[in-house]
Amino acid sequence: MRAVKVKAAGYAGAFAFSPMNVLVSPQSATYLRSLPGRSECKVCRAAEPDWIRGVMRDRGGQDLSLMQMSRRTRLDRRTVLAGAGATAALAAVGFAPEALAEQGLKLGQAQDFTFDLLKARAKRMAGEPYQAPANPSPDVLQRIDYDAHGKIRFKPEAALWANGPSPWPVTFFHLGRYFQKPVRVHVAESGKAREILYDESYFSMPADSPAHALPAEAGFAGLRFQESRSGHPGRNGEALDWKRNDWVAFLGASYFRAIGELYQYGLSARGLAIDPAVSGKEEEFPDFTHIWLETPQPGAEYVTLYALLSGPSVAGAYRFRMHRGKGVVMEIETALHLRKDIARLGIAPLTSMFWYSETAKPAAIDWRPEVHDSDGLALWTGAGERAWRPLNNPRHTTASAFVDRNPRGFGLMQRDREVGHYLDGVSYERRPSLWVETQGDWGRGSVQLIEIPTDDEIHDNIVAMWVPEAQAKAGNAYDFRYKLHWLADEPFPSTLGRVVATRLGNGGKPGMVRPQGVRKFMVEFLGPMLESIPFGVKPEVVVSTSRGLFSYVFAEAVPNDMPGHWRAQFDLTVDGSDPVELRCYLKAGETVLTETWMYQYLPF
Repeated sequence: MRAVKVKAAGYAGAFAFSPMNVLVSPQSATYLRSLPGRSECKVCRAAEPDWIRGVMRDRGGQDLSLMQMSRRTRLDRRTVLAGAGATAALAAVGFAPEALAEQGLKLGQAQDFTFDLLKARAKRMAGEPYQAPANPSPDVLQRIDYDAHGKIRFKPEAALWANGPSPWPVTFFHLGRYFQKPVRVHVAESGKAREILYDESYFSMPADSPAHALPAEAGFAGLRFQESRSGHPGRNGEALDWKRNDWVAFLGASYFRAIGELYQYGLSARGLAIDPAVSGKEEEFPDFTHIWLETPQPGAEYVTLYALLSGPSVAGAYRFRMHRGKGVVMEIETALHLRKDIARLGIAPLTSMFWYSETAKPAAIDWRPEVHDSDGLALWTGAGERAWRPLNNPRHTTASAFVDRNPRGFGLMQRDREVGHYLDGVSYERRPSLWVETQGDWGRGSVQLIEIPTDDEIHDNIVAMWVPEAQAKAGNAYDFRYKLHWLADEPFPSTLGRVVATRLGNGGKPGMVRPQGVRKFMVEFLGPMLESIPFGVKPEVVVSTSRGLFSYVFAEAVPNDMPGHWRAQFDLTVDGSDPVELRCYLKAGETVLTETWMYQYLPF
């Protein structure tokens, strides 16, 4: 085992970095790159299968697949990834059997359903031995490989609520080699719920497709909400065809994603993270085994989805209220019960990809200037401090903890929106930012950032989450409420100058011999409070470090005639290769002008 020490000085104030020791084995440091099946998604930029269609609204309106959205789908992480009695029960609670028959949907028997009943079920399950979801016909699913899966397409006319009452029809993903765990999907109304039974007639597939051999009622791999039947406005004001455009997808384990306000899928969220990057323990991926879709009333402004989470270490109940506006906002309520002790329990986990940016791109590693779904972690502490932590692609897996009490929010952001900074046809400049708005009492804990080495864009290598301070012991129960904002930027912007670029170079002064072992940092800030600085006045640069010495520290306006665009410049002299924790902000007198830049420098 190799010990990677991730620690920083104990900074005073409301915001502090928590010292941690993270043991990383050579295997765990590269586990995202070594799992079976990863090569299946490396060639995803051309024709992609429609079974996992997720519309990017890119390249002149062409539909692109969910795999193309990320071009790095981790098949075992992200996507581990009808009788007369039932018909009578439907009529009794307000369902229209004839409408469902027209859509071709088959439903199971009616059962009582409320969120309270679901929470009681999760609590009861946590006290029972874990049972993995049944895998229907594993031999058949193995034969539904990448190519066979790509020929299976859901029929839009079979969508749930294709003719109402919900504005947003629901379509389903088919099971296959890489999606073997079925999720049982139910439709609920007036305290009753019925399973939507799988039938191959919902899908178009070739006559020789191995999927024909699946048993009846095999289940689905996941689902997605299509755009409104009335035509949600697109990027150019056009009415989007709901049959070709979706805005939320649930697929694989407890992963889900939503389109941002720039009409582009990108990073993912999931229900829970269990022991990511914990030495000696394999990360656990619990599943949403059952999903209930509440029938909206005509004119509804949101949809409600309930999910049952189950894994070897946990059982939980979730309620999602999802609003489709300029982006997507999800109100999430959870009730969790632990079956086992958990070393690192991640609440509201976000998962993204960061290969490289303008900060430290290895020479000639790729022709594009930058490649990432997210470029930084934004924090709004319980005491009100705003901070920005640029992401790294480290040499070894690292875990950073930012201690807080009742944080106001955090998120993985894509701040760089310049097309010329990516020069790619997959629209990294339009990937959504994802902000967690906490609600209620979250207590003491830390926002933790996991960064894992990657050598390509096809791997998810970033995790951000809230980890409670108290140990997560078997029998513990947790209730959390929060909102997820899938937008272009933070939902609650500050007037403080914010970090827009982090640049590194050799230290010293231009035109003179550059000293050895000295690194130059240029941190660019932009924002309204910086616009008020009088001509000829320079703000003060406040910097601190966990080790090393500063020199040549000053601030200057960026010479681009953009009001409020300043940069802090300083040199750092440091020995050794251990990580260095840096902080920087600008102020005028006692007035703070910018958010706090925090950076983990990995000397090179």
